[in-house]
Amino acid sequence: MDVRNCRGCGRLFNYLQGPHLCPACMQKLEEKFSQVKDYLEDNPHATIPEIAKDNEVSTRQIEQWVREERLYFSDDSPYGIGCERCGKIIKTGRFCDSCRNDMANTFQNAYQKKEAPKPKSSRVTSERDKMRYLDR
Repeated sequence: MDVRNCRGCGRLFNYLQGPHLCPACMQKLEEKFSQVKDYLEDNPHATIPEIAKDNEVSTRQIEQWVREERLYFSDDSPYGIGCERCGKIIKTGRFCDSCRNDMANTFQNAYQKKEAPKPKSSRVTSERDKMRYLDR
C-alpha cells in the first residue's frame, strides 16, 4: 500500500490511483466540477478566466478538465484552448483533428510489418552458367 500526502490539504492517505488527493479533497473537486459544468450550461460563451473567477476554481484546473475531455466549449463559442502540437484553437482534448490524424498515421506506419528482404543468391549467373540443350 502506498501512503502519500494529499496535494490539497496535506493529510496522509492511502494512495490507490489518479491524482494525489485524499478522498475528501477528491469529493470537493468533483463538486466544483459539477458546479462549473452547470455554470457552462447557463453561460456557454464564458471565457476560462470568467469561469474561474465566478466558480472559485483555478484556470489551470479548468484547462485540465477540458484536456481530459470532461468539459468542452460549444461549437459556436469563439473561445477554446490551444492544440499541444500545433497551437490551433480546439474545443476539447489535447490535439486538433489534423494532428490527431497525423499521429495516428505515424503510429500505424511505425507498426506495420516490413517485408523481409529477399535473400540474394551468392551464385553469379551469367550466359555461360545457363542450361543448354542439344538440337536433334
